[in-house]
Amino acid sequence: MPRVIRDTLLSVRELLVTGGPFIVLAVALLAGAYYFLKPTPPKRVVLATGPDQGAYAAFGKRYQEELKRSGIEVVLRPSAGSRENLRLLQDAKQDVQIAFVQGGASETTRATEQGVEEKLPLMSLGSMFYEPVWLFYRETAARALPRATLAELAQLRGWRVNTGAEGSGMPGLMGKLLDANGVKVEELKRSHLDLTPAVVALLGGELDAVAFASAPESPMAQMLLQTPGMKLLEVPQAEAYSRRFAFLSPVTLPRGVADLARDVPPRDVPLIAPTTSLVARESLHPALAQLFVQAASRIHGGAGWISRAGRFPTAQNTEFALAREAERYYRNGPPLLQRYLPFWLANLIDRMWVALFSIIAVLIPLSRIVPPLYRFRVRSRIFRWYRHLRQIEARIGRDGVPAAELLAELDRLAKRTETITVPLSYTEELYALRANIAMVRSRLQQAL
Repeated sequence: MPRVIRDTLLSVRELLVTGGPFIVLAVALLAGAYYFLKPTPPKRVVLATGPDQGAYAAFGKRYQEELKRSGIEVVLRPSAGSRENLRLLQDAKQDVQIAFVQGGASETTRATEQGVEEKLPLMSLGSMFYEPVWLFYRETAARALPRATLAELAQLRGWRVNTGAEGSGMPGLMGKLLDANGVKVEELKRSHLDLTPAVVALLGGELDAVAFASAPESPMAQMLLQTPGMKLLEVPQAEAYSRRFAFLSPVTLPRGVADLARDVPPRDVPLIAPTTSLVARESLHPALAQLFVQAASRIHGGAGWISRAGRFPTAQNTEFALAREAERYYRNGPPLLQRYLPFWLANLIDRMWVALFSIIAVLIPLSRIVPPLYRFRVRSRIFRWYRHLRQIEARIGRDGVPAAELLAELDRLAKRTETITVPLSYTEELYALRANIAMVRSRLQQAL
């Protein structure tokens, strides 16, 4: 054996033998904790958005880009809107884990119960943005009205109005608003086209008005605001609507926000707006919930057409119980470790630290037996030879046992002890063994 290995302070082999079981136990406990806690999130998540040209689709692409930085693939699932999104979330047969859902969806949720065999529990990640109710109409359709302007929903009687696609939350919302104004839906010539075909029909004169709820970032809302011949219904009773319907908020579209040079709109426009939330299944991995809320802060946290910077995302105006990770974020901000470490490492530590400290608390008392066990095993390399030495010494002087035979046996013992290797800290005991062998040899030589 090379001298560099022999002349060491510790015996690596004995350390592995004595400490190995504890290492194996620690690894097994960590593996078990990892298996049950599942700290690493799935690399793929499905987000239900909405119609292709709507704000949900636009925001979905931004979430896709944000989570890609953390190695998460966000698959976008187009849909008709909030009602279909809720159905997809609650249906265990669907692979949608998270979706945009418009405020006022409680009745929509009940409507989705039909045809869903197993309803999955849902949670909210918070309110993300205002989604104003836009009702654009053609100026020519309002010529017969006072001042040639649509001033209230009651004046829609007899109009050709698209109230939103089936599967979206808009038909139900419009139904509530019309009912509050004493208008029966049968008094309108309603249609349920998707947003893009509806806008095409409005521009072509096939419809008198189009109603939809969308964030101002919607390309259709921005386009219609600047299209000649199109007007937007103002809602001076916005505060009253918010008192009647808890999910609605009064908002203002500021003058000139669409086009400062052309002064579009030419004055502040009062509107009503539900808030849109990110709703997820309760089974969504906590790390993914944390990532989505952090991404929401970057995407929706800035100033918009109708909201100031820092207004969203928020824990307010949610119709579902707030997710624990979302509540944690709104209270304390992003986790401390994620501010300085890569996401995968910070998340692993954040999810496993309780288990790690529990394992350490269990192993520390057990590890106290390692040092004495190590000493016993190293010293046993030396002490086990004393039994043979004592047997030889005990036979000295007995009748019938030649001294020469005992001396030969002692020489064989001495030769075998020459191969003993112990750490430097135990060398004194090894030399003591060899000195004792020499003493017994001296006695045998005197007996010859």
